[in-house]
Amino acid sequence: MKIAIICAGGPESDVLDFNAFAEEDVLYVGADRGAVHLLNRGVIPDAAIGDFDSVTETEYKQIMESVSYMEKADSEKDETDTELAVLHALSYKPDCVILTGVTGGRLDHAEAALHLIYRLQEENKHIKFLIGNQTNEMSILRAGVHRVTRNERFPYISFFSFIGPVKKLTLTGFKYETVDAMLEMGSTRFTSNETASEVCTISFREGICLMVRSSDS
Repeated sequence: MKIAIICAGGPESDVLDFNAFAEEDVLYVGADRGAVHLLNRGVIPDAAIGDFDSVTETEYKQIMESVSYMEKADSEKDETDTELAVLHALSYKPDCVILTGVTGGRLDHAEAALHLIYRLQEENKHIKFLIGNQTNEMSILRAGVHRVTRNERFPYISFFSFIGPVKKLTLTGFKYETVDAMLEMGSTRFTSNETASEVCTISFREGICLMVRSSDS
């Protein structure tokens, strides 16, 4: 599976542990200061995209000297640096896109990233989009049947309605199972479930569901 990891410029402590992807076919794209985060972790980005208004002159020079493909955007633009980086990564035709460095700093950036993966998931149904940090992983589920495997890194799993109610929600293989339930906007009923089987199934007939997998440490 080809994975594209987009590292944005949020707090570096919020960025994924890239060692978990050592055996995968991974493309790394730094969005603005995210390119510095990658270099600090010993990862040479395949591309660096953004207006680079959040890096110092020394850091900008380091990016220019280290990264083979660099695209400098105008500071006055409609898209965020993260969106530009994701759009560039899509040209490599990945199977999965992971955004990191988008959740631990400004809340507007976190919200923008969440809405970005919703839109891109709708436009690219064959690609899996995730937001990840050290202790969480978020994804958008469309109506249908989805299977998740047990992951010791993320023992807790929660479900939220993202756009309107989620109808006929059925969860099997979880500690708390349900059949044909209604998940309303604003409901916290499906928070902090746990996987009870190696493979669990989520299915629903209508709506958009936000799935969050988490750990306490």
